[in-house]
Amino acid sequence: PRCSFAMVASSSSPNTMIKKQSKHAYEFGGPVGALATVVSLPVLVVTLAASCDGESCFGTKTFDMAKFRAKLVPTVSARAFGVCLGWWLFQVALHGFLPGPTVEGTVLKTGKRLKYKLNGHRAFWASLVLTAPFVEDLAYLYDNFEALAFAACALSTLLAVGCYAASFRLKDSRDLAEPGASGNVVYDFFMGRELNPRVFNLDLKFFNELRPGLIGWFLLDLGCLQKQRQLRGGSTSLPMLLVVLFQGLYVWDALYFERSILTTMDITTDGFGFMLAFGDLAWLPFTYSLQAKFLVEHNSNFPTWTSLVFIVLNALGYVLFRGANSQKDAFRSDPHAALKRGAKVLDTKRGTKLLVSGFWGIARKINYTGDWIMSLAWCLPTGFVSPIPYFYCTYFLVLLVHRAGRDDAACAAKYGDDWNTYKKVVPSIFLPGIF
Repeated sequence: PRCSFAMVASSSSPNTMIKKQSKHAYEFGGPVGALATVVSLPVLVVTLAASCDGESCFGTKTFDMAKFRAKLVPTVSARAFGVCLGWWLFQVALHGFLPGPTVEGTVLKTGKRLKYKLNGHRAFWASLVLTAPFVEDLAYLYDNFEALAFAACALSTLLAVGCYAASFRLKDSRDLAEPGASGNVVYDFFMGRELNPRVFNLDLKFFNELRPGLIGWFLLDLGCLQKQRQLRGGSTSLPMLLVVLFQGLYVWDALYFERSILTTMDITTDGFGFMLAFGDLAWLPFTYSLQAKFLVEHNSNFPTWTSLVFIVLNALGYVLFRGANSQKDAFRSDPHAALKRGAKVLDTKRGTKLLVSGFWGIARKINYTGDWIMSLAWCLPTGFVSPIPYFYCTYFLVLLVHRAGRDDAACAAKYGDDWNTYKKVVPSIFLPGIF
């Protein structure tokens, strides 16, 4: 859908003026779907946060409907807003002051490459070290989960509004993101109008993709763990420990391999609007941490040996996820070296090559398969008494299938008949011989 979009402007001019588009291929249900998403997602985040509070959790015998309804009314807390904003500014400071290499991103339509400072891995460890003295206070994050979720929803929406308004300062259409340049206010606000909004040397899209929300998610997990320790006299349940360790590994991995995100669709194609701002700062931390929140006052009572099953499942997912992504990144950075090591490729008319061996000979989205297997490993330790902890792996499956469809459409437009040939060589999307 992305590549069928055509700008009604001359690409030969060095200062291509922004003009109204004659046609736009909408995604996500178009303007109506975008509006529905903008309205419903904050409600869903608050509802999920309220649906599992202490011993009262939807699906359990102790679920208290009256308490749930009361929690649905958002708690507006100045302190919660201050914590969320302060955390964001803290991560901005870490980005600015911590050392790290500067690398170039992909080539833009203007022919230029933006520079990105990579110090996310250092920011991760610095965040943990600097919050360690306040570990006893981290239970605040659990006790005020709903208020913090509401504050994150509000602040991320304000950020999206600011980025949308600021995008109208642009004079060159090449600085816009094609998906968010339809001319429809609601749709463009949702998709993101400007491709790379920056404040001085801070790239807002790149920064928010991995820093405040992702590290914040792990901090919420630690807050839940600390709350459980308080309630249990200093002990931690094995399911809680597994969930926190599994998710901590995932967060660490994303920040350690921070550079790889520069070639993803989020960075190269999508603008920075409500979809990414809200997703990064509100949706991710407050829905991905539901397993830890549930486990604070619930124990799955699985036999100890089942922990080994969860560990093996998470390890399998991680091997597929990291192995596939590392193979892809190595091939992109030095294809000649990969070919010398025996990588098999499909040559395309565009002059580029498509990997058809190793992990990428198993399935076209084998990295997504590994990603989802890990999500399941995070949910299973919670048991089966409530559907709330399983919201993540259910939603994530839908997201990955949808994203695979977006990728397929973009690649079909990009490679033409070569993409059909590639799909014959690697016929499976997620699981060989099944899907």
